[in-house]
Amino acid sequence: MRWVVSAVLLWSLAGCGYKATSHYVKSVVGESVSTEVYVSLHDPENSVIIKDAVDRAVISRFKSQLRDKNEAATHLAITISDIKFKPLKYDINGYVTAYQTDVFMQILRTTGNFSKTYLSRGSYDFGIRANAIISEKVRFEAIKNGAQKAIDSFLAQISSEPLVREKP
Repeated sequence: MRWVVSAVLLWSLAGCGYKATSHYVKSVVGESVSTEVYVSLHDPENSVIIKDAVDRAVISRFKSQLRDKNEAATHLAITISDIKFKPLKYDINGYVTAYQTDVFMQILRTTGNFSKTYLSRGSYDFGIRANAIISEKVRFEAIKNGAQKAIDSFLAQISSEPLVREKP
């Protein structure tokens, strides 16, 4: 009985044409990717955090290998446009107890002779104690998570490109 259920499930997934997002992304970016994050003179620490988050996303979500710029099929040049912290929740005394971090990125994708610019945003919500300030550790973690979500947003944008091209 298990075998029959497994076979029907496998057949239905294969028969419906399901393909993972990484399949579509790989068809757009190729087998290898290089990344470059432009350092902000106002906040250089965040650029390092975002570079690490981008590299992790390329490996885990794109299923591609990181290469040098001259060896990669695709090059991603990432500029952090803005980072904002906005209060979300207040306690009964009016102190902020939750914030939202928004990380805005501009990503220039160059594959061969083709270049395209994408705008991406990632949000991350986090709580703090009432009447407390945001520590550097919490701030960096929020920016890292926001950057990861911005990369996920970019991934969604490029994974839909092959589907648009397939439409008649």
